[in-house]
Amino acid sequence: MHTHARGFTLIELLVVMTILASLITIAVPRYFGHVERAKEAALKQSLNVMRDAIDKFHGDLGRYPESLDELVTKKYIRKIPPDPMTESSASWVIQQPPEQSGVGAVYDVHSGASGNGAVGAPYAEW
Repeated sequence: MHTHARGFTLIELLVVMTILASLITIAVPRYFGHVERAKEAALKQSLNVMRDAIDKFHGDLGRYPESLDELVTKKYIRKIPPDPMTESSASWVIQQPPEQSGVGAVYDVHSGASGNGAVGAPYAEW
């Protein structure tokens, strides 16, 4: 009596590996593109939240905050959000107020990340 060993041939394994490689080359670039778009959306949201808090602070107190930490201590935001591009809350770039606007040090905030977004504008100009 003759028994047959069951298993895959080398050709079958190569075909499966080729199919998997093709699927991976399609999926991986899309994945990283989605990750970048998600970071950019989070950056826009963080900037909007902090700019809104700065405007409310100015509207309430008639001056701009001295630091982003003052927005937290005066309870305009719960905490300084991390910059999604640098993954650090210490990398925000502060823009000073115009001379005629009064006191304070934080007029606007920008990302401290280098590079450009999907639309081509540098993150530092967002």
